[in-house]
Amino acid sequence: MHRITASNAQIFVEAILVSNGVPQGNARIVSKCLIEADLRGVDTHGINRIPSYIARIRQGVLDPKASPTLSQVTPAVAQVNGHNGFGFLAAHMGMEAAIKMAQEIGIGMVSVKHSNHFGMSAWVVQQALDAGMMSLVFTNSSPALPVWGGKSKLMGVSPIACGAPAGKGRPFIVDMAPSVAARGKIYKALRRGEKIPKDWALDNEGKQTDDPARALEGVMLPMGGPKGSALAIMMDVFSGVLSGSAFAGHVTNPYDPSKPADVGHFLVAVKPDLFMNIEEFKQRMDYLYDRVKSSDKMAGVSRIYFPGEIEQLTKEERLRDGIPFVEAEVDALNKEAQRVGVPNINISTPAKCRL
Repeated sequence: MHRITASNAQIFVEAILVSNGVPQGNARIVSKCLIEADLRGVDTHGINRIPSYIARIRQGVLDPKASPTLSQVTPAVAQVNGHNGFGFLAAHMGMEAAIKMAQEIGIGMVSVKHSNHFGMSAWVVQQALDAGMMSLVFTNSSPALPVWGGKSKLMGVSPIACGAPAGKGRPFIVDMAPSVAARGKIYKALRRGEKIPKDWALDNEGKQTDDPARALEGVMLPMGGPKGSALAIMMDVFSGVLSGSAFAGHVTNPYDPSKPADVGHFLVAVKPDLFMNIEEFKQRMDYLYDRVKSSDKMAGVSRIYFPGEIEQLTKEERLRDGIPFVEAEVDALNKEAQRVGVPNINISTPAKCRL
């Protein structure tokens, strides 16, 4: 296991992206979003995704030079066209616009079309939190999940995310897939040669499997049965149908080089002091945090966590000690660097490392 500082990872990923035709400013946004996932412990959506993104650039189905554009629809509504560029850029521009509208009139809503995968949804939520905003963040994705009662891939494992700022307590952050587990966790297990729990997925014969390769040939399982299925459909309604992007099973798989993904997103920013002053709102959020944290614990539980708290604690630890990567992951990243003449990633040698 290697430990890599966030700053070293940032320099490395930016260099790879720029060497593959991504403008410097865009490369900085993409790399920061990926590293934020690694810092929060969402390793499935971090810089390990670089090889798959670069592959799509080489295959001509992701435009590295594209920058999103924004059209204002009403004073509270806008749409972003991702122009088949990185989803991080389209989502970043969309939330930036939603925040600006919310600051002026209380709420801002942005629909994003013709985009791509934008990684971990929590970074978009954090963008809103950094501006003192509440938020909703939706996206759709390629088919991986059957609808309840079905057996074939139709809906994406599309995350639903939201957040709210607090005062002294930690902010509220939810980022979850409608499946038992995120598909990225299966790809991670495949990369690392690990097994997966048998309740995560079915193989192509409809049988439970602990083999990630067979799981990827089959389907993910929705959490809570029909409830998870309904949430996946909801993501498609708001992200795909509403935006004008692909929907109903037509979002292209990120590993399919035949055509652009055409992903859609739906972003909302809300000013938290619409119905009371901001101090009262934050006090109420802190009270909620304290009530959750001090709840009576079930047997075997030593600590109760507020939504998003584990990831925030992980970020604090990884900023201090570095982000862990196994040898195979480092090798895959360095292979991409070598393709474009970028130096190998700088692996931290001290036990403790800081930005």
